[in-house]
Amino acid sequence: MDKAHPQCLKCNVGILVPLSDYGRDGASIRYKAWVCTNPECGFNLRIDNGEISRGREIRESNK
Repeated sequence: MDKAHPQCLKCNVGILVPLSDYGRDGASIRYKAWVCTNPECGFNLRIDNGEISRGREIRESNK
């Protein structure tokens, strides 16, 4: 297990890794989401406009 990142408590197989993004004004947003590395699990947490959501479908962006 990676000591720098927590183990996923949903599947106990993957680890949760942080993802960053950019805001509307181009400011960096560190740790906007945390995603499980186990593809079968799909657990994720996101922060959008100050609200926390979890379990949303993960898909690649067309950008």
